[in-house]
Amino acid sequence: MKNFPDTYRLMAGALAMINVFPVAAKNDIKDNEFNPVNTGVTTLSITPDARGSGMGNLGAATDPDVNAQFWNPSKYAFAYSNGGVAISYTPWLRKIVNDIFLGDLTGYWKLGEGDNQALSASFRYFSLGEVTVGGNASGETIQTINPYEFAIDMGYSRKLSEKFSMGVVLRYILSDLSYDDSYSGETNTAASAFSADISGYYVSYPMVGRNECQFSWGFNVSNIGTKVSYDHGATYAYLPTNLRLGTQFMFPLADYNTLAIGLDLNKLLVPTIPRKKDYDMDSIEGQMEYEEAKEKWETMSPITGIFKSFSDAPGGLSEELKEINISFGGEYSYNQQFFARMGYNYENASKGGRSYFTFGAGFALNVVRLDASYMLATAQSSPLDQTLRFTLSFDMDGIQDLLGRRRR
Repeated sequence: MKNFPDTYRLMAGALAMINVFPVAAKNDIKDNEFNPVNTGVTTLSITPDARGSGMGNLGAATDPDVNAQFWNPSKYAFAYSNGGVAISYTPWLRKIVNDIFLGDLTGYWKLGEGDNQALSASFRYFSLGEVTVGGNASGETIQTINPYEFAIDMGYSRKLSEKFSMGVVLRYILSDLSYDDSYSGETNTAASAFSADISGYYVSYPMVGRNECQFSWGFNVSNIGTKVSYDHGATYAYLPTNLRLGTQFMFPLADYNTLAIGLDLNKLLVPTIPRKKDYDMDSIEGQMEYEEAKEKWETMSPITGIFKSFSDAPGGLSEELKEINISFGGEYSYNQQFFARMGYNYENASKGGRSYFTFGAGFALNVVRLDASYMLATAQSSPLDQTLRFTLSFDMDGIQDLLGRRRR
C-alpha cells in the first residue's frame, strides 16, 4: 500500500481498510439511515481461519476444532484430540493491494486425566504493508512506515457437566499506526489495550428416528476491555466488543457421511456515537443536547457501553435489530477426512452492507489438515470480493502416534 500522499490518509486508509467499506453500501440507502457502529482495532473482528469463514463466518456452536479460540474457546473442553496447533493466512483486500495480510497462530492442550479442561492460546498479526507518510512542499517523502496490529491471548476452558462447558480468555492488544510528520507537525501514537472473553458451549446427542444426531449451542462475549487512543489521550475508541450466539445441528446422511447446519447471530456491544443530524443544530438547545450526548459517549465506560448498546440506536428497536449480523452455513463431511462447506453472511446496508457468500473445502489425515475458503461478495464493487483464506492444522494425538511408531 504505497504512495499515500499525507498522514491523514494513513489513518483513513489503515482503519477504513478494515472497517471495510461500510461506505460501499452508503450509496444504496438514504444518508440519514446510514449509521454503522464505529470501533477501534477493527482487525479483531476479522475471521482468521478457513473453516469458519467457509461456512459464512460462523463458529459459536460448530464441532470443536483447533481454531475455537476466536469463535468460542469453551469448545476446547469437548475437543476430541488432546491438543492441536493451526496456522492461518489471509491476504486481505488483494483486489486493491498486495501487501496487506492477516496471520494467526492458535493452539490448545487438554489437561487432567478426565480431559475435562484445556489451556489455549493464540497470536494474530495484521500487517498494513508499506505506507509512505508526510512530505514537504516539493512532494518529497519524509518517511516510510509499516503499521501493524497484533493481539496475543491465553484461555482456559472447563466442563461444568457432561453437556456444558465455559471458558475465559485474557488478551493483550497493540495497534501501532504511529508516525511523526515533522513537516506538518502531525503525530500519531501506538495504542494498546487489555480485554477478556467469556464463553459457554452446550452439546447433546438426540435420537432422530434410528440415528444419533448432535445438537449444540454456544455463546461468546469477546473483547470486553479498555478503550484505545491514537492521539495522546485526546480521544478514545471502543474495542469491538461482540456478542456471538450460535447453534448447530449435525446428522448422518449415510455411513461415513454427515451434514452439519449452523446459525450465528452477532451484535457489537458498543454504544452508537451521537450524530449532529439527529439534533436540531439550528437552535442553542439542540446544540447543547448534542454536546452533552457526545460528552457522555466519550466518557462512558466500556462496561456501561455494553448495556447502553442495546437501547441507544436513534431509530429505536428497529435499528437495534439491524445491528445484528446473521451467518448461516453448512458443512458436509465424508469420514471426517473430506469436507465441503458453504455459507452466507448478512449485514444490513445501514450498518455497512458487508454481505457475501462463502465456499470452502478441507482435507484431513491423522496428523495434518488443510482447509481453504473463498468469499464472493454480493456487491461486485466490494473490496472483500474474492477473499481467500488458508489454514494448516496439526493434531497432537496423530503426531504422538506417528512418533511412537517410529520409536518401535
